[in-house]
Amino acid sequence: AVKLVESGGETVQVGGSLRLSCAVSGKTVKGYYSTWCMAWFRQAPGKEHEGIANFNRDGSTTYADSVKGRFTISRDNAKFTLSLQMDSLKPEDTAVYYCAVLQRCQRGTYSWWGQGTQVTVSS
Repeated sequence: AVKLVESGGETVQVGGSLRLSCAVSGKTVKGYYSTWCMAWFRQAPGKEHEGIANFNRDGSTTYADSVKGRFTISRDNAKFTLSLQMDSLKPEDTAVYYCAVLQRCQRGTYSWWGQGTQVTVSS
């Protein structure tokens, strides 16, 4: 099994910044992590989950229009970690944020994900 643990969520003011981290562990991680398409998605109350950033098979990144230019996804393959730098935060960014492994590198489908970390943007 693969375990993902997110951290870094908190309450921040509009326009502020936050950095989320995700630690990935499990028997298969050491040999395969660098090949996985890692991603972040979020879910706000009463809304469907929204994929916001991910790595593609070729190492490039893709962002949802809602966060493009404000959020940056990064990874450390030696430490099996994933990060999300969030700048210029807006109230609509309030949600539970999850890190995940894309199933067959297809956006919107996930093989594994963590328990989530709450981000609240207050005005």
